[in-house]
Amino acid sequence: MKTDGHATPLAGTPTDSASLGSDWVNADLATLRAKFYQLYIAVEQSPAATAITDTEGRFEYVNQRFIDVTGYTREELVGKTPAMIQSGMTPESVYRDMWQTLRSGHVWQGELLNRKKNGELYWEAETLTPIRNDSGEIVNFVAVKEDITKRKRQEEELKLLASVFQTGQATLITDANMRIERVNQAFTDITGYAAEEVVGLTPKLFKSGRHDKAFYARLWESVLETGHWQGEIWNRNKHGEIYPLWQSITAVHDENGKVRHFIAVFHNIAERKRMESELEHQATRDHLTGAHNRRAFDATMRKAIRQAERSDNTFSLLLFDIDHFKAVNDQHGHETGDIILKRLAALVSQTLRSTDQLARWGGEEFAILLQDTPVQGGTVFAERLRQQVEETRLHGLAVTISLGIAEYHKGDSPEAILARADSALYRAKRSGRNRVGIANPPA
Repeated sequence: MKTDGHATPLAGTPTDSASLGSDWVNADLATLRAKFYQLYIAVEQSPAATAITDTEGRFEYVNQRFIDVTGYTREELVGKTPAMIQSGMTPESVYRDMWQTLRSGHVWQGELLNRKKNGELYWEAETLTPIRNDSGEIVNFVAVKEDITKRKRQEEELKLLASVFQTGQATLITDANMRIERVNQAFTDITGYAAEEVVGLTPKLFKSGRHDKAFYARLWESVLETGHWQGEIWNRNKHGEIYPLWQSITAVHDENGKVRHFIAVFHNIAERKRMESELEHQATRDHLTGAHNRRAFDATMRKAIRQAERSDNTFSLLLFDIDHFKAVNDQHGHETGDIILKRLAALVSQTLRSTDQLARWGGEEFAILLQDTPVQGGTVFAERLRQQVEETRLHGLAVTISLGIAEYHKGDSPEAILARADSALYRAKRSGRNRVGIANPPA
């Protein structure tokens, strides 16, 4: 029987009449046609992709859902074998087992990776059933298929998530309201918190207080607008210790685009920060005294000049050195001289503000940059420092220093202000040492 020009699924297919029941056996031809048509419509409109093949696997019938899934027309499929939708990525052993099971008269169930007409791969869960005639011979196979591509993708995502949980990266998963749902062992190792101590709470628990509201506003703006943020952040662990992390936060959306979860992955970068600090210290500090080196001081002074040019602020530059230092080295040795240099640098550092900078300029000569300080204030500081050194015995020896001070004026280059401070220091030495020389303003 044909309907709409297509063979009905059971047309020409021998069946076991007893299995149809007495209503079918005793029915007249018109009733049988109606019942077969009803069966055809049920199969054709079934949400499950369905196909009937002969014993060699050639398609005799495919329903509309099968056509929709594969992308082929009924005309392209009928008479062909399922080889045309195979992906080539399923092991041959799977097909051998399938045919061995079917030809022995048993139902085969399994999962196959197939390929649509457009080349797209998709997963199917298939149930293949042998159909027998009245003599018990297998005459057809019926395939009922379910597209499980989405489920397989979710399984892969779960496997990936599980693998992430097993790595050394600390991982935290929250719901859309930022309530923690799950953490891994690496999280516990870094934060000190066990899973049962944080599940149900929010990551506010880890705030260190080192970031302002604007920082977190920018962070969440990035997460919600782009789905991702990564960067350096400082958190507080269970023991109250503040430590740096490199962290990435990803928003997980459902199929409707709604945020369902946030996933944070992070690792402790305290050791990296320590090494960076150590390298920076080595690059910017004098190895003997711990004061900044000349290169670092040059950079600071150029920055101070740029700031002063944009504002009405100024700064003062001091140059000073130890009086008769050569005699100290000659009489007490260079080792004693080095100790005096270190103790002098430590003494001067204690008198400075956090915004000021001390540098060893070379030999026994040092430089100080006093931020936001005009020459009057700088002179008071210099005189106080001179007196303090004079009254302090360094490694058991009495030493004095001579100082030169110059104030920055608009248009000064680093070389110009250094030259004026050096000239003031020279005058202090010529005037008897252990005194402060003040540079004249530029002409």
